[in-house]
Amino acid sequence: MAATLSTARGAYAIDVAAPPQRKGETLVLTLSVARADGIERFGLRCQVENTSEGASEVSEAMLARLAELISREFEAIREAALKSIRSERKLFEVKFDNVQTA
Repeated sequence: MAATLSTARGAYAIDVAAPPQRKGETLVLTLSVARADGIERFGLRCQVENTSEGASEVSEAMLARLAELISREFEAIREAALKSIRSERKLFEVKFDNVQTA
C-alpha cells in the first residue's frame, strides 16, 4: 500500500516502512518517501496524535491523508528529513494532530 504525492520535483510514493507503534493515543509511523524515477529516497517518522485507541493499522485513507498533509510543506519536510539523516544520523519526526480520513 502506497500513496502518491505530486510535487514540483516530480511524483513521490509514500509507503509505511516499518510496523506502526502505538503510544497511548499516538500512532508512530515510519514512512519511506521515494521519487518515482528512483533518483531520491528518504525516510521520516510521523506521530499521528489523537487516533482512536484501537487503531494500530494504517489504512489507505490514512496514508492518502498523510500524503496530502506532507505535500503542503513538502520542501521543508524533505530538506529537514535529508539534513537529519545526513548530519544527525536519525529520522526526522513530524507531528500531525487528529488526522481525519472520513
